[in-house]
Amino acid sequence: MIKILLLTLVIAFNLFAIEAINGTTTILEFDTAQIKTLSKDGTSIPLVSHPRNAQKKLAFIAIPYKQTKPIELTLLSQRGKQIIHLSIIKGDYQQEELSVEPSKVSPPKEALERIQKESAEAKALYATFTPKRFWSESFEVPIQSVITSAYGNARIFNNSLQSYHSGTDFRAIVGTPIYASNAGIVALVKERYYAGQSVIIDHGEGIYSVYYHLSSSSLHVGDTIQKGALIGLSGATGRITGPHLHFGFMVGGIPVDPLDFIAKVKNLL
Repeated sequence: MIKILLLTLVIAFNLFAIEAINGTTTILEFDTAQIKTLSKDGTSIPLVSHPRNAQKKLAFIAIPYKQTKPIELTLLSQRGKQIIHLSIIKGDYQQEELSVEPSKVSPPKEALERIQKESAEAKALYATFTPKRFWSESFEVPIQSVITSAYGNARIFNNSLQSYHSGTDFRAIVGTPIYASNAGIVALVKERYYAGQSVIIDHGEGIYSVYYHLSSSSLHVGDTIQKGALIGLSGATGRITGPHLHFGFMVGGIPVDPLDFIAKVKNLL
């Protein structure tokens, strides 16, 4: 049996058809006794234990923001080979114009090496799959505040389209306490060119939460952190238009809508 969380499942022969919005997370739930493997284009997708039900296995499928074509997953179970077809629906994302220092839009040559190094470091980190799950409770936002910029917004810096927003921004004056969304291991504490003072937490099983533009943090890589523990203080570091907290999730190396992710995990518990 397959259960699709927060989505509609249509079964036709051995084809499971699902609709998924770009930039969100699809959580597939399987009977442990039935499921063998799940893969995409020949690459195995991790099947992890259910936090509340030992008879179930889960697969967290992150849908890339720029994904437009359908995604096909191959499921091998006691019933044989089946195809899970994910049709991609374009999310209702907005556009926003931002003004920042020119050097943050077109970085000087001397900063390019640093930016490339930080990008490679982050990519390698998010590709690391820690098989142990460190959390057992729901994820929470790290601050109770007004959202100033939602995930997925097209970002126009100084009249030039540069990127999309890979997280959610919360209003936070400098020095506001920021708390861990859930339990995990501190994977990175570093001042970075675009993200400023950054903390990244590994929650296990390919799930990372990120906290950017902090003013300070007393954490160290390798620290064990509990849900709700102090991560640091909000700030105005990196490429910003003003003090705030950038909060996000990486699932399987892909940035996803953090509020959508939190809601879907809560539905599991």
